[in-house]
Amino acid sequence: MSRTELYYDPYDMEIDADPYPTYKRLRDEAPLYYNERLDFWGLSRFADVVAAAKDTVRFSSAKGDILEVVKAAPQMPPGSFINEDPPLHTIHRALVQKAFSPKKMREIEAKIRAFCIACLDPIADSDRFDFVLDIGNELPMRAIGMLMGIPDSEQPTVRDHAQRSLRNKPGQPLPVSQGLYFDGKMYAEYVDWRVKNPSDDLITELLNTEFEDENGTVRKLTKDEVLIFVAVIAGAGVETTGRLFGWMGKVLSEHPEQRRELVKDRSLIPNAIEELLRYEPPGPHIARYVTEDVEIHGQTVPAGSAMLMMLSSANRDERQYENADRFDIHRKMGQHATFGHGVHFCVGAALARLEGRVALDEVLNRWPDWEADMPNARRSPTTTVRGWDTMPVVIG
Repeated sequence: MSRTELYYDPYDMEIDADPYPTYKRLRDEAPLYYNERLDFWGLSRFADVVAAAKDTVRFSSAKGDILEVVKAAPQMPPGSFINEDPPLHTIHRALVQKAFSPKKMREIEAKIRAFCIACLDPIADSDRFDFVLDIGNELPMRAIGMLMGIPDSEQPTVRDHAQRSLRNKPGQPLPVSQGLYFDGKMYAEYVDWRVKNPSDDLITELLNTEFEDENGTVRKLTKDEVLIFVAVIAGAGVETTGRLFGWMGKVLSEHPEQRRELVKDRSLIPNAIEELLRYEPPGPHIARYVTEDVEIHGQTVPAGSAMLMMLSSANRDERQYENADRFDIHRKMGQHATFGHGVHFCVGAALARLEGRVALDEVLNRWPDWEADMPNARRSPTTTVRGWDTMPVVIG
């Protein structure tokens, strides 16, 4: 196909290698885009993406938030709160919200920093370092494990399961059956163990909290519901956050003058993490099911359609950001689209920010200067999240 014709396909590896020129054309030429071959609609402008994300009535999460899942319409088990609409979503989200509160984040920051130090100190004198293998694969897994109370020895299994579940073959959609979408069985042993060994963690809290369900009944979660909660949180928290670290290594290698500013002034790090999340979001898009005919930009999107909200494109929209394609750690951006908007704003956003901030601080403590070894970097073969399986850098 000639690239002079405007075409967007989230599974096209050539486009995915650098989607931003295509995103710009979509925003300018087809802000509401329809892909006939794959039968989905897409929104690419910031204002449109945010408006759709907030509209849970016409753009439903009940059939999933990944394009392949929305189109396959599998059975969603109770407790998969990211794939629910209000009021059910509101009830279930409230049960996990406390685990990611500012208070909880302050409590675990020292533990996250200690684990970072334990990862990095043994290789502090090396002339090479891998942002993904040495820290990106480890820290998110440990952070989620800390919050949930999953034993350290079992956390790599959780990470590997989360990664496998989101991997598609290059150029092909993620295979999704019409059966049960989430399966929490692999967490049954941890949950059973926590029943007998309660602690200050999310699994214990989920087992013991009483709540009023959608029928007005005050009860506790069933074991099956707890298993789904655990599966949802573990999957979302491990894979997406892990991709942030690869982009950290690459983007700050490409902007050494800004990296040197961070070395001198660590108070710039929180905003640098926000800009990194805007500039190269680990989750490039989210999907919704269209519940009724919707008119956008003079076109009608029919009920039953799948809508792709292009977060990566929204984050580079010139209508929202000045010099949107420029990485700038001093940017006063307000909000970006990376964590979504409205009731489905990412429940783990505070944890992802904390991990990024602490990790960057500790990396700069050891290696203020590095250059990405791009010939040996390896992209992750998935379109659900966008990033790297390896991001080696040469120190100094």
